[in-house]
Amino acid sequence: MNASRILQQLMQQAGGKGGQSGGVDVKGMLDGLSRQFGGGEGGSSSKGGGLDMKSLLGGGAVGMLVGSKRGRKLGGKALKYGAIAGVGMLAWKAWQSHQAKGAGVEADEGERVEVLEGELQERRSLELLQAMIMAARADGHIDAEERALIAEQIDALGADDELHAWVEQQLSAPLDAKALASQADSPQAAREMYLISLAVSDEQNPMEKAWLDQLASELALDRDMVAELERQAVQAG
Repeated sequence: MNASRILQQLMQQAGGKGGQSGGVDVKGMLDGLSRQFGGGEGGSSSKGGGLDMKSLLGGGAVGMLVGSKRGRKLGGKALKYGAIAGVGMLAWKAWQSHQAKGAGVEADEGERVEVLEGELQERRSLELLQAMIMAARADGHIDAEERALIAEQIDALGADDELHAWVEQQLSAPLDAKALASQADSPQAAREMYLISLAVSDEQNPMEKAWLDQLASELALDRDMVAELERQAVQAG
C-alpha cells in the first residue's frame, strides 16, 4: 500500500498548500459535488443541509471526507485543518505541556509520524487514515453514494489497488474503537490517533462526541491529556 503518500498529501491539503495536489483538480471536483448536492456553480449549496463548498475548498480531499456528511455545514468548529496538517508535532506539543504540569514520564514516547520512515511510517499512516475514516463515519450519515465519492477522491490522490480495497473495507466495516486503539504502538501514536479523529469530528454532535470519548478511553488517554490535545487542535485552527 502507499498510505504514507496519501496521508502526506492530505496533510499538505489541510495546510493549504495550493488548490491542487498530486494532479487533482480540487476546485473542479468540488464544483461538481456542489451541483450534485444542489448547490450553485462553484458556490455553497442553496438547500438546507447541503455542502459548504467554500469551506471544502480549503481542504480538498480532507474536506471531502467530512463534507460528505449532508447534515453538516463545515466551518471553523467542524473541521480543524491545522490539526491535520501538523498532527504529529501538535500531539508532541500536547505531551510536552502535559509533562510541564507534573505528569509522569513515559519510558518510550515514540516518534512523530512526520519523522518515521519506511514500514514504520506506512503503518502509522494507515492507522491515522483509519482513525479519520472511523471518525468521519461516527454519526452514521455516510451512505453508499457518499462512500463511493470518498473512495474516488482517495484514488485521485494516487491510492494503489491495495489501498483502494482497504479504504472500501474501512468505509463499510463496523466501528470498533478498541480494535483501532490496539494498533497504537506508543503514547505518541495514541495521541496522534485521537488528535486526527478530533480534527474531523464535530464535538457538538452527540454521536461523534461519544466516539471520541470511547476512543480516548481505549487509548488510555487521561482527561488532562485529552484537554491538552483539544487545546492544541483549537489553537492550530
